[in-house]
Amino acid sequence: MSNPLKVVLAFSGGLDTTYCAIYLKKVLNLEVHAILVQTGGFSSEELGVVTRRAHELGVASFSIADVTEEYYQRCIKYLVFGNVLKNNVYPLSVSAERMMQAIAIAEQVKKIGASYVAHGSTGAGNDQVRFDMVFQSMIPEVSILTPIRDQSLSREGEINFLKENNVEMDFTKAAYSINKGLWGTSVGGRETLTSNQYLPEEAWPTGISASEPSDISLQFINGELKGINGISEDSSVVAIQKLQALAQPYGIGRDIHVGDTIIGIKGRVGFEAAAPLIIIKAHHQLEKHTLTKWQLYWKDQLSNWYGNWLHEGMMLDPTMRNIEAFLDDTQKTVTGTVFLTLYPHRFVITGVESSHDLMNSQFGAYGEQNKSWTGEDVRGFAKIFGNQTSIYHTINTTIDAKEN
Repeated sequence: MSNPLKVVLAFSGGLDTTYCAIYLKKVLNLEVHAILVQTGGFSSEELGVVTRRAHELGVASFSIADVTEEYYQRCIKYLVFGNVLKNNVYPLSVSAERMMQAIAIAEQVKKIGASYVAHGSTGAGNDQVRFDMVFQSMIPEVSILTPIRDQSLSREGEINFLKENNVEMDFTKAAYSINKGLWGTSVGGRETLTSNQYLPEEAWPTGISASEPSDISLQFINGELKGINGISEDSSVVAIQKLQALAQPYGIGRDIHVGDTIIGIKGRVGFEAAAPLIIIKAHHQLEKHTLTKWQLYWKDQLSNWYGNWLHEGMMLDPTMRNIEAFLDDTQKTVTGTVFLTLYPHRFVITGVESSHDLMNSQFGAYGEQNKSWTGEDVRGFAKIFGNQTSIYHTINTTIDAKEN
């Protein structure tokens, strides 16, 4: 009997990927190589549980690819540089990490020479498109298997199959589905399937335990968070994690995102993302002080497109590298400290300090005093700057008068 063909399975240890592991092995007779891609959301204990589950299912191999630092360098950094919030609300907590997971899985396929790659996405969400598009770009010769999507399986159908194959696991459906990563945690439940209900307190992974206001400061170097309260961090990943631990107990960054999916339907998802929200808003405030009007304008145009394209699974589009090069260049002067106060459910940015601050008193104080021009300079400037508008109104007022 010939050796079975290899398949790399994106594995999280949940119901869907557990079903896939058994189905691929026992029904399709494939040699299953499971991989979990760590993007900062799994604790060491959780990784241990998933590892045991994979081996209990009898996979040929199980590996963990920790891409947290790469996730920051290739993705999160540019979401900060671009101040990216989908629909001005959502910091792309899940969609961004799916790109890094898909890339790591494709690399594993190349490494072991697998004939197939598999994921547990259903046919009703964005992830199926994100994974498929990365795979078809990176490993076009490899067939993509999606048992849950292709069989239109219900939860009950998956459970019955696993019980028939003597798989022991907790089949109790949690009231809320949680996806945790470095750039935030998504929360889904029955309320997010409606248009008019908000998530209850028990749905949020982090309870509110802080109530007293807390003053903090964030240190940015060339657009990257490099310190908190004057203490420098070697890694921006560590700085993000520390800020999250400080701010999430206040309930900051909780919201529900409503958006248009890749597949054309509207969707709602809850999320808690204290650190991402604070970092993006603080970074944007620092940019307002250190960048010119037109730098800010073009950043807004390109960053909005960049965030949407990433959200829709197009991280590998070469245009993304072009925009990243632009964003990198804009951050040369985005260095300084941002001061904030944390409160329950909110935060207030109280000011910034930067040697690159363009709001410099030596050139004038807005509404108070100028030091770079005279009244005659302004009179001439206003006459030239508004000349075409003045001509338009003069000509058309004359024509209107004649016609009437």
